Amino acid sequence: MPRTPGAAGPPEVRVPRLVGLMAMDARETAAAYGVRLAAPDRPDFPDLVVDYVVRQFPVPEAEVPRGAVVTVWFDLGPQEGEGGAGVREPRCPVPPGGGMRRALDPPDACGQRQPEVGVGIG
Repeated sequence: MPRTPGAAGPPEVRVPRLVGLMAMDARETAAAYGVRLAAPDRPDFPDLVVDYVVRQFPVPEAEVPRGAVVTVWFDLGPQEGEGGAGVREPRCPVPPGGGMRRALDPPDACGQRQPEVGVGIG
């Protein structure tokens, strides 16, 4: 709701870019800009030091009232969950597909001929 001229209320501030910052730097930056931080995925947020912010809301440069809450999310550490995207390479040998085989199936990523799923000539 737009503020009417002369209405009392906290002045608006711009949200800082927090993505890429370590937790301790994100807290310091937020305090300097006049916003508060919340981390729903990390109940131990006040004690975090070196975990990195990977997402934030509201987005950087958005105008919010001074003292508004900016929500941040952190990357999983090596002791938590998978800790990253992992390797996405094809596994060899590829398991055979279902359905009928064609006369000549194209080779898979490993160079082996594997059946394709679909209608074949019997």
